[in-house]
Amino acid sequence: MKNKIERPNWTEYFLQAADLISKRSTCLRRKVGAVLVKDKRILATGYNGAPSGIKHCNVTGCLRDKLGVSSGERHELCRGLHAEQNVLLQAAMHGVSVKGSVLYITNAPCSICAKMIINAGIEGIVYKDNYPDKMAKDFLEEAGIKITRV
Repeated sequence: MKNKIERPNWTEYFLQAADLISKRSTCLRRKVGAVLVKDKRILATGYNGAPSGIKHCNVTGCLRDKLGVSSGERHELCRGLHAEQNVLLQAAMHGVSVKGSVLYITNAPCSICAKMIINAGIEGIVYKDNYPDKMAKDFLEEAGIKITRV
């Protein structure tokens, strides 16, 4: 008799990877990790934080906190890139097409990232935690992108 091996299903596996990737985040408010997947293969990963060569918020402090900006508002008032932006940039830097892929992410995207996701040809999003941006959900639904909260 063989011993049964406990294995995560694919959704659990990729969301656990996103959780691990989020631990690289340098954001003081919310740590987000993203994994782009196609045919059960990881194409690229990303986490939120300041661009390469720019001081991180743990050094400068959080501009959004200093200005009293609420979550989900005034995205331009931040030193960092979102995990979704970084995962798309990583794929682009390495010449990896993301068309037809699925994005696994720790938090639902904002409206800016939702527009990028739509134009990148991503077909689905699987996420764990909400994000306070109703416009993002509306954009994604209108574009026909499958959204699944786990």
